[in-house]
Amino acid sequence: MPDQDLPSTFAALQARFRPGAVDRPITYYLSLGEQPGEKWTLVVSPTACEVREGKVVNADCVLKMPADKFIAMAAGRWQPGAMDVLSGKVKTSDIDLLRRLQQAFGL
Repeated sequence: MPDQDLPSTFAALQARFRPGAVDRPITYYLSLGEQPGEKWTLVVSPTACEVREGKVVNADCVLKMPADKFIAMAAGRWQPGAMDVLSGKVKTSDIDLLRRLQQAFGL
C-alpha cells in the first residue's frame, strides 16, 4: 500500500535536501490521496527542510497526485511533465514552485 511507503519516502527526501536551492521559505501542501497518512506538509528554506504529516492552512504551493506517483518521483523513477499537468494527473497551484521543489531535492 503506497501510504505505508510515504514516511520512508519523506525521510529519504530530507536526506537529499540541497541547502541553497531556494531563496526563501516555501510551504508545500501535498495531497497524495484520500486515505489517512496521505496528506503532508513540506517546508523548505534556504538552509533546511521540515516534513510533517497533515494539512497546512496556508501553503505557497498545493500539489495533488497519487501517492505512488509521488514515491516514484522522489525515487527518481518518474518526472512529471507538461502533459501530466495538462491532463490533470498532477495538479499544482504553482508550476514554478513545483520545479523549485524538484530542484531542492535533486529530483
